[in-house]
Amino acid sequence: MNIFRDKERCASLLLRCGLSFAFLYAAIAAFFDPFSWIGFFPSFAHSIIPNDILLLSLFGCMESALALWLLLGKRLFLPSVFAALLLFGIVAFNWKSMDILFRDVSLGFMALALCVESYHKKSPRASDAPAT
Repeated sequence: MNIFRDKERCASLLLRCGLSFAFLYAAIAAFFDPFSWIGFFPSFAHSIIPNDILLLSLFGCMESALALWLLLGKRLFLPSVFAALLLFGIVAFNWKSMDILFRDVSLGFMALALCVESYHKKSPRASDAPAT
């Protein structure tokens, strides 16, 4: 089976890979250089979890789980909505850093495209297969 023959499936895979890469990169980079990333958290996040390393670690685990869920492609609507909200939230809470975060706007729209593509999409079942 050639994935490029099914354009919708190929487009979905490319969107999922792009979003997953962004979340995995951020999680890994924050692990190795936490001080470059901690400043993007809003003040209320620091009041909930005052330990910066713990905050980054928990957020990195969440980003990694989200990336894997997107890559798996199962029930894509929920992780796509969560990814879009997360990306647009990062931009909203760090508006003064738009010169750095402008790409997150594009990634947020990629996540919205996955939302639209996956909304009310049913997984194929054996009973839905055409009779041979």
